[in-house]
Amino acid sequence: MEKLLQVERLETEFTKDKQKLKILHGVNFHIHKGEVLGLVGESGSGKSITSLSIMKLFKGTSGKISNGTIRFNGQDLTNQSEAAMRKIRGKQIAMIFQEPMTSLNPVMKIGEQLLEPIRLHLGFDAKKAKEHAISILKKVGIPRAEEIMSEYPHQLSGGMRQRIMIAMAISCHPQLLIADEPTTALDVTIQAQILDVMKQLQEKETMSMLLITHDLGVVAEMCDRVVVMYAGKVVEEADVFDLFESPKHPYTIGLIGSVPKLGHKKEKLDSIKGNVPNPGALPKGCKFAPRCDAVMPICHQEEPPESSFENGQSCSCWLYQEERRGIGV
Repeated sequence: MEKLLQVERLETEFTKDKQKLKILHGVNFHIHKGEVLGLVGESGSGKSITSLSIMKLFKGTSGKISNGTIRFNGQDLTNQSEAAMRKIRGKQIAMIFQEPMTSLNPVMKIGEQLLEPIRLHLGFDAKKAKEHAISILKKVGIPRAEEIMSEYPHQLSGGMRQRIMIAMAISCHPQLLIADEPTTALDVTIQAQILDVMKQLQEKETMSMLLITHDLGVVAEMCDRVVVMYAGKVVEEADVFDLFESPKHPYTIGLIGSVPKLGHKKEKLDSIKGNVPNPGALPKGCKFAPRCDAVMPICHQEEPPESSFENGQSCSCWLYQEERRGIGV
């Protein structure tokens, strides 16, 4: 399969109190054309910063990409000017944010916000742009689409606002859709409807999708492959079936073990002890070592290299480095 997006050795940093704080540490992954890739991990793992790095959405912050490449259709986005990125955002790469009430402009009507990218990127006149906008609203399951064009975000429910965000994101037929926790603020029933809309649109438009979530149930339902992040690094990558059938990294095993399962009666759910470390105070060696039940002395000394498996799965853990396991154990 042809790769649409290739992220290699990505490092992103922010400046705080004149000190540089590195958030991403050599992130590597790719997305094939027409594929849904899940990016999972706890809050603070670096998932959202990864998506903002791809879009180069650092305006008003001290964030910047300090190393690595982000190739989209063979073109390195890290070298693109802000003017060039504005042409790419919305048309070729679109993004759905997790809270539509803060993403939509509260003082602009829905129609104005929806028409802006359509006219900018597709060059339609006013009549054609409006027809296209209404057809997109209907496509994402919004009733009385023409009336809603004249309404404000606060007049709509959370589920309807999220559908508006999806409509805006797909209005210019992007090749890649980045969805950052798209259903977090919604109740379970509406979540299922939104995910169903997204899946149908992704398949119909043959879009690639980067789905950022901490919900492994969503991953199992939506994704083809999964990348697991921890403390700004990728610790495991696998086909979605292999990840749930045979997780390799202790962190992945912990995440899957903490999900409640039907038919399994437990007084207390499994959990991973401790918390994701502060980016400014990362432990030496493997960043997961302080929380890991399988920790060895070498884990506190050196970062583990990546191990590859026959099924295409990969994992960064000393447990799978047989030739080094005698060192410091």
